[in-house]
This record gives sequence, structure tokens and C-alpha cells, in this order.
Amino acid sequence: MEIFSGVIIFLVLGLLASTFRVLREYERGVIFMLGRFYKVKGPGLIIVIPVLQQIVRVDLRTIVMDVPTQDVISRDNVSVQVNAVIYFRVLDPERAIIQVENFLEATSQLSQTTLRSVLGQHELDDMLAEREKLNADIQVILDKQTAAWGIKVANVEIKHVDLNETMVRALAKQAEAERERRAKVIHALGEAEAAEKLAQAAHVLADQDQAIQLRYLQTLVEIAGDKSSTIVFPLPMDLLEKLKS
Repeated sequence: MEIFSGVIIFLVLGLLASTFRVLREYERGVIFMLGRFYKVKGPGLIIVIPVLQQIVRVDLRTIVMDVPTQDVISRDNVSVQVNAVIYFRVLDPERAIIQVENFLEATSQLSQTTLRSVLGQHELDDMLAEREKLNADIQVILDKQTAAWGIKVANVEIKHVDLNETMVRALAKQAEAERERRAKVIHALGEAEAAEKLAQAAHVLADQDQAIQLRYLQTLVEIAGDKSSTIVFPLPMDLLEKLKS
């Protein structure tokens, strides 16, 4: 009898222990009554009737999930490897448990396929230069599709876009060619501007006799400062006539 009484007491204590549950502030308990959804409880102390009711805990904090590296072929047929990170949280514990078998796994798989789909519609230059726009596009698509599971996708960040060595060398050559092109354009623009200024100066000197005289004398002064001991400088006769006058 004593052994039987001990077993009874042990079972009673076990039932009492399983009856009272404590949920933290960021947790909710999805309660099922004989297999059917009953209600969402928490946080704090809750009562779960043993055998008749079952509880599934759901964490409401923001979850940071790494999206594994994906092989993506861009619209201009460049093969790259891309990985990302997504930030999401459960807004509706009931739907997160009932509408999908495993919302974590489902969100991860959906993120991988969406990442490949969205990036595959863009060229490599867009992946490298317009990362913010691509992040926003992926976030909108994921948020829309996971809403049925009671999940809110808050943010998506593409972390790395990795290229193979051949493509890296090709991009380096392209960048070098672009720099050379810009240098030649700038040089040509400088030559054109200099020619225009020289033409304007020639018109001024042609119209003003005193201006050309001053320019001639300035040139003499510059040559006189040279270390040469002998200077032979041509002197136009028409200039002499102007100096005499």
C-alpha cells in the first residue's frame, strides 16, 4: 500500500507540474484541445489541462536567419554566388503553427528561391550598384508571401556577391579601359578649350596693336632671364614702325 500511495502521489505531482506553465514576455503558447485549436495564451503563468490540452511555444522575437550561398545566373549570363540575411518575426502565433508545418524551414526555403528569382532578373552591374533596391524588392516579395503564415519580414540584406577569378580579371580590364577612355575624353576637352581660348586671344591681339606690342616685350623679358649669353630674336619691321609712331 505504501508503494502504491507513493506512485499515486508522484503521478499527482507530475500532473500538477505539467498543468502550470510559465511563458516569458516574448513567448506565446498555442493551446490545442483534443487536437483542435483552442486559444493563444501568455505571457506569464498559464494552466494547461493534462491529456486534454497540448501547448506549442512560439517565440515572438525577431529572428535573424542566414540565407545559404546561392548560385545565381544574372540576366547578362554571369554566374555569381550570393548570400543574404533576413530579419523576421511571428505576428500571429496561431497561423504560424497551423498554416505551415515548420515556419522557420519554410521561410528559409522561400528566401532562397526568392533570392535566386529576383537577382536572376538583373544584370551584374545592378547587383553590385543597386543593392538597396534589390534588398527592398526581395523584402516586399517575402513579406507578401509569408503574411499567410502570420510572419512579418522586416528586412533583407544581401551580404556578398562573389565572382570567379576569370570574371574578376575581366571586370578589372573593363574598369581600366573605362578609366583610359575618360582620361582621353578629358584630354580632348582640354585641348578643345585651349584652342578656343587661343583663338580668342588671337582675335584680341589682331584688333589691338598695343596688346601685341606688350606681348612682344613680355616675351623679350622672359627670354632675357635665360642663362644664354647671346639672344637672337626676330623683330618684325611693321612692329618697328608702330614703335616709332
